[in-house]
Amino acid sequence: MSRRIQQINELIKRELSQILVKEVDFPKDVLVTITRVKTSIDLKRTRVYISVIPINQSPKVFQALNREIYNLQRKINKRLQAKTIPKIEFIQEKETNRAARIEELLEKINNG
Repeated sequence: MSRRIQQINELIKRELSQILVKEVDFPKDVLVTITRVKTSIDLKRTRVYISVIPINQSPKVFQALNREIYNLQRKINKRLQAKTIPKIEFIQEKETNRAARIEELLEKINNG
């Protein structure tokens, strides 16, 4: 991955995180985190990986994100002053969920 793409990923993650905190109404007592951002080489698409705790609230969180995607895209377009702004796509983070499940199982083994 090129240094430029890495910089764009970091910038999108930082700016979008700030926007999500201020602009999107998530269910109460839910932690929503952007875990990583992957932008395509042609800068047409950005996949934003979202982790939700507790996991059973994921459908509601992604519903809220997808309902606001047009406004979020517009705000990110204003903040990023670049020739090409990638289209945002939200993806549920599965790696974090797997890691949490492994930790849970290890905890059971250690205590069991």
